[in-house]
Amino acid sequence: MAKKKTAEERRQRAAALKAERLRKERQRKILGIAGGALAAVLVVGLIGFLFYMDYRSRQIPGMAEHEVGSYVHVETGEKVDYEQSPPVGGDHWNSWQNCGVYPAPVTSEFAVHSLEHGAVWIAYDPELPADQVEQLNDFYTPGSYLLVTPYEGEMDGPIVASAWGRQVAVDSPTDESLQRFVRAFEQSTDVPEPGALCSQGVAENAEEVEAMLVGGGGEEIAEGMDGPAEGAEEGDAPAEDESEAPAQDESEAPAEEESE
Repeated sequence: MAKKKTAEERRQRAAALKAERLRKERQRKILGIAGGALAAVLVVGLIGFLFYMDYRSRQIPGMAEHEVGSYVHVETGEKVDYEQSPPVGGDHWNSWQNCGVYPAPVTSEFAVHSLEHGAVWIAYDPELPADQVEQLNDFYTPGSYLLVTPYEGEMDGPIVASAWGRQVAVDSPTDESLQRFVRAFEQSTDVPEPGALCSQGVAENAEEVEAMLVGGGGEEIAEGMDGPAEGAEEGDAPAEDESEAPAQDESEAPAEEESE
């Protein structure tokens, strides 16, 4: 009877071990499912949080949003009647204004093309105190997609920052709304041509462009080749294109006609 009882105990123990193993397997599956669900919830939550933070970063006090209907290239020299001042988008000329700091007003039709590429245009009243102008200029660093210029048209404030379809007016360069606006919309992908250049375009200010147009330089401006290429120093003369005027072998020169 002792051996029979021992065998029965072994069967019971084996059954208990099997039951425990099955219980642990079910527990692992439940934990795995719960972990996967939790991970999915965390991913969805993270995505939602990022969208929320992006949305929040674009909720800038005082910012106005405008729908830009048409944004085609018009003939260089043809003035565009913009709805906003400074403009936030619209039809524009073929070339764009090189991003940078300008001490004189620039041509709106070129600046709008820069906005189309993801630039932010910080325009200020020409009467703005010099120390504030310097603070605005400091927003630009080499490679920035920023235009910093005086603006002679009507504005809603002494300083107006414009991006494609968006604009905010502030009273001071230290206004947090201006700083948030630049962070949110410089090189924005929410433009017709994200990632396009903000260099190798036009480097001249509005007065210089007008003089070129009057002097018949419209075609040169339209090609966007009057500004220095990126990395080139202003004043560097472009290399002559020797391919347009190949050197002629003296031996191939035509003989002079003998006088009669």
